[in-house]
Amino acid sequence: MRNRDISKEILEGIKAIKKGKGRRFKVELPSDVKKTRELLRLSQSAFAALMGVSIKTLQEWEQGRRKPSGPASALLRIANKHPDALLS
Repeated sequence: MRNRDISKEILEGIKAIKKGKGRRFKVELPSDVKKTRELLRLSQSAFAALMGVSIKTLQEWEQGRRKPSGPASALLRIANKHPDALLS
């Protein structure tokens, strides 16, 4: 697998979007936040701290009362695809 410079890719994407040339991708949010947390083998308190949210917010996500958005949804996608990236 080749090494990627994710930050460079993100910056290039932002520049392209600003020029009106950005590509849009449909991004799927993991539907089960609890499974994502369990994949990482973290307690609710540890996972909430990692995500930068309160335990109550995490519990509401896990119980389907609220949906993560913004940076939290991005971190959840990363956690699902590359769990080691969050734990290193």
